Amino acid sequence: MKWTDSLEIAIALAERYPDVDPKTVNFVDLMRWVMALPGFEEDERHCGEKKLEAIQQAWIEEVD
Repeated sequence: MKWTDSLEIAIALAERYPDVDPKTVNFVDLMRWVMALPGFEEDERHCGEKKLEAIQQAWIEEVD
């Protein structure tokens, strides 16, 4: 997975953190959680606010 795989990341986050409301997750935690996912292959230098927003939005849609 890479930062641009927002839907795949969102599904993995929803499975790994089923009791977390993605609307309440700050970007620092979100970045760390994404980087800790099995199969995630990029580092934080390739991450940005827009990518985190896309991941968070996809996660919100996934749980709704």
